[in-house]
Amino acid sequence: MKNITNLQSQARIQNRQLISYEIFPPKGDLTLETARSVAGDLAQLQPDFISVTFSAGGSGNSQATSEVVQLIQDEFNIPTMAHLTCYGATKDTIADHIADYRARGINNVLALHGDPVPGVKPKDFQHARDLIEILADEGFCVGAAAYPEGHVSCFSEDENIRHLADKQSAGANFFITQLFFDNEVFYRFWDKALNAGVSVPIEVGIMPFLSKSQITRMIFTCGASLPSPVVKLLAKYENDEISLRKAGIEYACQQLTDLSDHGVDGLHVYVMNHADVARETTEALRSHWGA
Repeated sequence: MKNITNLQSQARIQNRQLISYEIFPPKGDLTLETARSVAGDLAQLQPDFISVTFSAGGSGNSQATSEVVQLIQDEFNIPTMAHLTCYGATKDTIADHIADYRARGINNVLALHGDPVPGVKPKDFQHARDLIEILADEGFCVGAAAYPEGHVSCFSEDENIRHLADKQSAGANFFITQLFFDNEVFYRFWDKALNAGVSVPIEVGIMPFLSKSQITRMIFTCGASLPSPVVKLLAKYENDEISLRKAGIEYACQQLTDLSDHGVDGLHVYVMNHADVARETTEALRSHWGA
């Protein structure tokens, strides 16, 4: 199965941008049958790759990540990336995951620190870059997280960029950003990253907001700010869930087409297992491109 870096190189030669999706299972609960159904719907849209989350927040079965990745690769022939977190992990547990990924033919891994878990302290890994180094040494194609507005625990823009550069130095082959709702925030971050010597691709991650509860949860979990247009949409459709969902997807489509026009390295949509979200955002992009 192709490495994502190879896909990115091919896309640059073809003068196009990658489109990818993230399966984002609530509480990490994603059965193989559910994954097969979701992946089948997504496969019809022919994304460049799909990523699969790793037991978000410490819940769920982390083994399901590798099973789902293998299923998508084997049954739908779509390059797929496994997430791997290291918060609370030991070198032995990470070695077990690496062995499992190798056995399943998984080449692409998104290395993350992971959310703190109550009662669990960091062990052999203090930062995501510690995991990146190991995965890079093992020959994986390694992705890492980028935070246009800074990680929730990072209050300095300069420190945020230093962390990004450190991840690149540790062996990250590319980045995928945390969600954001204001493209200007990303453009400022992107400029700072380039000026700091970050040269690997930075794909942008966009999550359409589908409900008020979802967006409230996201801004507290991810530290994303809400620009005025989003606040106004939330106020306008506060009591109309169907219209708010439609407005959220339309807003994401506007973000994506604007980002595409600015020549970003790739477009990664957090589809949250909703095939209609993937379809509408992808159709909007391809229509914008005239494809």
